[in-house]
Amino acid sequence: MTRQTESTRFNDVKAADPSNIVIFGATGDLTKRKLIPSLIRMLDCGLVHKDSRIIGLVNKRTKEEWIKILFDGLSEICHNITKDHQKWAAFTEKLILVPGDLGDEESYSRLAEAIHPLGNCKQKNAMFYCAIPPAWYGKVAQGLGKVGLASEAEGYRRIVIEKPFGMNLETSLALNAELQAVFNEKQIYRIDHYLGKESVQNLLVYRFANGIMEPLWNRNYIDNVQINVSETLGIEYRAQYYEKAGALRDMIQSHLMQVMTLVAMEPPVEFTANAVRDEKIKVLRAVRRFKPEDVDSLTVAAQYAKGIIRDEIKPAYVAEEGVSPDSVTETFAAVRFQIDNWRWQGVPFILASGKRLPNRVSEVIIRFKKPPFNLFNEHASLPTSNALIFRLQPDSGIVLRINAKKPGLTTDNEVMEMHAPYANTDAVADAYEVLMHDVLMGDGTLFSRADEVNESWAIIEPILNAWKDRVSIDRYPAGSDEIPAMEALTKDCLCGWYRPGKDHLDDE
Repeated sequence: MTRQTESTRFNDVKAADPSNIVIFGATGDLTKRKLIPSLIRMLDCGLVHKDSRIIGLVNKRTKEEWIKILFDGLSEICHNITKDHQKWAAFTEKLILVPGDLGDEESYSRLAEAIHPLGNCKQKNAMFYCAIPPAWYGKVAQGLGKVGLASEAEGYRRIVIEKPFGMNLETSLALNAELQAVFNEKQIYRIDHYLGKESVQNLLVYRFANGIMEPLWNRNYIDNVQINVSETLGIEYRAQYYEKAGALRDMIQSHLMQVMTLVAMEPPVEFTANAVRDEKIKVLRAVRRFKPEDVDSLTVAAQYAKGIIRDEIKPAYVAEEGVSPDSVTETFAAVRFQIDNWRWQGVPFILASGKRLPNRVSEVIIRFKKPPFNLFNEHASLPTSNALIFRLQPDSGIVLRINAKKPGLTTDNEVMEMHAPYANTDAVADAYEVLMHDVLMGDGTLFSRADEVNESWAIIEPILNAWKDRVSIDRYPAGSDEIPAMEALTKDCLCGWYRPGKDHLDDE
């Protein structure tokens, strides 16, 4: 296979028109770690038009000071970018500083003056990226609306909203109302970086471009579906956010429920944003609602205690900087969903995510039912469950687990795994590159629509209500997945809980 260079790997991708790319939170961590590195790579390979400009609303700093902040941030994570002084100098020429802050109305007037037609494009196209705390989303939208920057009379205007999109159903509804009072739904891009991952997008292709999948993709052949995201990291620098969110809000309500809709959805009538999102919302509307008395038996919450990961002692969650020593915030959460429709009735969907677990891995496992009859003699082992495993990270691809005869004079079985790695990583774009390019192209397929977000909050609202008054929480040692409640949650699932990264033959 020919190795692709950074500048040639996207030659077949349509280039976007020139745009004024406006970043709110232009000196923040997300901008330094994700947005600026992605924009530099996108410019290099043509995903961003060469005549585009990057405008930052920056308070009490000169352009030189802003550039230094970005350079210092990149030096820590992207050495190759900062070492190429010519490329960095060319990039900084595209940076435009607009002085001001988010709460100042005059700042938005100055921003409006900085939006110009670019290159041969007569339109004043603009993308507004909100790399800011969620409390400011509505206020920024209002500020843009007051100075006419939501109107598309002179070019497209698209606003990008980072998660968390609300903290419960009430705040989600309120935020949607604020945004939709200024922008129409087609202009709003609720970004979930998880959906920008190449391997997650490929779930749709696996399902709908392969005829062998559809006949088996239903309750007649599938026993259970499990979606697991396991992380070895703790909360890092996110204590202030994580104490309010926990694993349920941080991962399951957003990332994992989105993946569940991709696994469970019906084929869309066409591959367009609304057609795909129409099928995803049907899945969410079919999810059985939780009764307060059933929450304990259908969910698991736990928190990591002091433990050892790769011979290094890791502190308990309550000992992390910024965390209350009395905190009962969950760092591991699991929910058992039931989708009440013709295809999935009776098939449990187990979604689980946790920090400080033994392995860093994200997987979807489809467990098929066992053969209805043991054809072999009574002394031979009964074939184990077949499984199809979509590994999303770190080494994306598919694993098919089947039964085979052991070599020798026996009819006993053994498990065989067939591995299909997904892609040469040189050809895989970062999630933010994919998603920002989609915004520039006006493609909302990988972004959540308002009804999707509200529906997902409505589904987990009973869980949030049941958990909010708890005074204690189960604990598991860092570096361990010994969470006894998971055995009860999956007791009637064939083969029980699929422990991410430990149930592969390679790891046995």
